[in-house]
Amino acid sequence: MENLSKLLLPEIQEFIIKNTDQDATKLSFAKNPFPEIDYKLLLNQIAARNKSKTKLPTWFYCINCIYPSKISVEQTSSEITAKYKAEIISGASLIDLSGGFGVDDYYFAKKIKHVHHCEINPELSAIVKHNFIQLNCENITCIEGDSTETLKNLNLQFDWIYVDPSRRNDIKGKVFMLKDCLPNIPDLQSFYYQFSSKILIKTAPLLDISAGLTELQNVKQIHIVAVENEVKELLWELHQDYNGNPTIKCINFNKNNTETFEYLWDSEVDFSFSLPKKYLYEPNSSILKSGGFTQIANQFSLHKLQVNSHLYTSDDLIDFPGRVFKIETNLNYSKKEIKEHLENTKLNVTVRNFPETVENIRKKWKIKDGGDRYCFFTTDMNNNKIVLLCTKINTL
Repeated sequence: MENLSKLLLPEIQEFIIKNTDQDATKLSFAKNPFPEIDYKLLLNQIAARNKSKTKLPTWFYCINCIYPSKISVEQTSSEITAKYKAEIISGASLIDLSGGFGVDDYYFAKKIKHVHHCEINPELSAIVKHNFIQLNCENITCIEGDSTETLKNLNLQFDWIYVDPSRRNDIKGKVFMLKDCLPNIPDLQSFYYQFSSKILIKTAPLLDISAGLTELQNVKQIHIVAVENEVKELLWELHQDYNGNPTIKCINFNKNNTETFEYLWDSEVDFSFSLPKKYLYEPNSSILKSGGFTQIANQFSLHKLQVNSHLYTSDDLIDFPGRVFKIETNLNYSKKEIKEHLENTKLNVTVRNFPETVENIRKKWKIKDGGDRYCFFTTDMNNNKIVLLCTKINTL
């Protein structure tokens, strides 16, 4: 921690703040103005602080905040997703078994009387403990060491256990199955229930929901959290006494609104197909990740274009959790029609259930990217390849 303490010297903090927006490569070739400190450590502080500007504004504006590696900052929860997680939990006590940079715990501590932050990396644990003091978090206890041993040693009952397993395995490298992550939650689930009846797990968006459900027991709810239409994380609520069908909660945080949608996993619902009508609907990324393609059609009384297209249509305009378009032209995918309407134009191109990529389509028909017109290459209910020229309807 000696080098880290040097980072708190006023002249070094001033240098970090002054150079936050500077080019990292250019800085790396400059002479180290502070020979008493490792220049790589100093440059990492600048890069990590820059990364936190929009993702972690509370830390960015915190005086004397110390950052871990840039990669740790990239991998940590954003404040917007951390706030959402804090809405899920309740009670008096929570233990975080994979504390990391502590962003989630900062927000848990606003809802929970006492939070334990466990971190196996001693340097990171020290950094987080220091930052919590700067952030005036007095109800978080930082514990360095292996989380399994920590649970045994504390031998306390908690209202919640929270864990974000590492997706890097020393033997297998980057992994996706929960059993290959550290800690191995499928093997430890029964052990965790000795200390809490409720477990919240954060996983990467790449984890297949069906695969996760085969590895975990007692899953009550799965939250699919997206920010600006990019899925950031999956949250798995495990309740010891729950053995029913899990509820899928899809949430997408936009700049001006928040889109939500939920349904019961593996539920069978009625829906219908139709040729394109007046309006076209594309679900946001959290819904697409969930696989609730029939449920979205049923709940919003929409018609699906084709079983695998995952685009929806209606004659009446509705408020919808995703992008909404007015269909201006419905074309057959033929050389004559495409050359007449699309060649040498400027369009935003999307493909859904179509045998060609956006890149190939642009190159083939000399379509430039951008503009205010949107074009969907897809397949209709009769399995015909079609092209829908649309204008986007802006929703609040």
